[in-house]
Amino acid sequence: MFADIAKITVKSGKGGDGCVSFRRELYVPAGGPDGGDGGRGGDIIFVVDEGLNTLNDYKHKRKYSAGNGEQGSGRRCHGADGKDCILKVPAGTVIREAGSGKVVADMSSDNKHVVLLKGGRGGKGNQHYATPTMQAPKYAQPGQPAKEMDIILELKTIADVGLIGFPNVGKSTFLSRVTNAKPKIANYHFTTLNPNLGVVDIPGADGFVIADIPGLIEGAAEGIGLGHDFLKHVERTRLLIHMVDAASTEGRDPINDIKAINNELLSYNPELAKKPQVIAANKTDVFYGDEEETVITLLKEEFEKEGVKVFPISAVSGKGVNDLLYYVRKQLDEIGNKPYVFEQEYFPEQEYVYSNEPYTVTYDEEEDKYVVEGPRIERMLGYTNLESEKGFEFFQNFLRENGILEELTELGIEDGDTVRMYGLEFDYYK
Repeated sequence: MFADIAKITVKSGKGGDGCVSFRRELYVPAGGPDGGDGGRGGDIIFVVDEGLNTLNDYKHKRKYSAGNGEQGSGRRCHGADGKDCILKVPAGTVIREAGSGKVVADMSSDNKHVVLLKGGRGGKGNQHYATPTMQAPKYAQPGQPAKEMDIILELKTIADVGLIGFPNVGKSTFLSRVTNAKPKIANYHFTTLNPNLGVVDIPGADGFVIADIPGLIEGAAEGIGLGHDFLKHVERTRLLIHMVDAASTEGRDPINDIKAINNELLSYNPELAKKPQVIAANKTDVFYGDEEETVITLLKEEFEKEGVKVFPISAVSGKGVNDLLYYVRKQLDEIGNKPYVFEQEYFPEQEYVYSNEPYTVTYDEEEDKYVVEGPRIERMLGYTNLESEKGFEFFQNFLRENGILEELTELGIEDGDTVRMYGLEFDYYK
């Protein structure tokens, strides 16, 4: 069974608690605190597996959890880190937050590895809280909590060209002729229930990947038939071959068919209707007399004025197919090879930063550094991946929106001065 959508729940690991412990040895009557730190909770990580082409695995298991960090122990022993949970998905999988439907990550192009939820940081042991006035602290920091999230995995086919059209217009026959794909072919509607991919190799030119998008019908954009299940696979394609039954073997008007499908693309996503198209007027092998010339002339008069070229072909005999393929290759070269990647819209780390938690901004004269501390700061750093562009952008916005930059300015900070936030240090520049 081909599965291209799945809803699952993922949960990162909880950070281990810090330990309250004191050194106890013979002849050492007043041993100091030696409580170790808790281990880091495991992350939820998604990686692309090129050997996968469906989401079948996620239809049978719906909950995935990373390991919790272990508690610290005496003698400054650090708790073990929790095991990461690594989830493999096919290239082209879009990860959405289930409640809002917003994109969290698009596993395509160069995006092969994504840390979706970071595990909680381990708590500090009491060894970190000893001061000249409090030499026996009986407090250790708890580990940060786990983070849980409901997500939807949606596989959107990655292909250069999408083959669209009503059911039974000959798309599967065409695909089997021009590629190594072997789709099921029969004379009834909805023969194809899965997108079929194939590689087109043409002499003297670069090949390209073509996807036979299962047959569309009017109302597909509203979910009639299997509309949404089909239309999402068109989104990544760079060009569309719009195949039509030019001979009207089932009594439909080919011009009306083309307009109906284009309306479905427009209704589902206006960007799809803007994609370059070429019309493959199929089944010309069943015309009689001058019928072909008449129908093809009508199609050209209707669509070529809009810049959509019409090619009369026969997927059965191969007539006109090569001319169509070379034209498609030329169009792809002109369009360019920029991949279609869905922009991130939902940032999990923002959901775990609470604005009502306190923080302080001070100047440490001894170290000549500006220090920003507090539960809100610690939580933000624990949930933000500063190595990613989006994470660093969120970090900058956090400093600005919470008034931290303003407070640093009031303390007299200047360009080049050092700011410390727990384990993070950076030079300040406006």
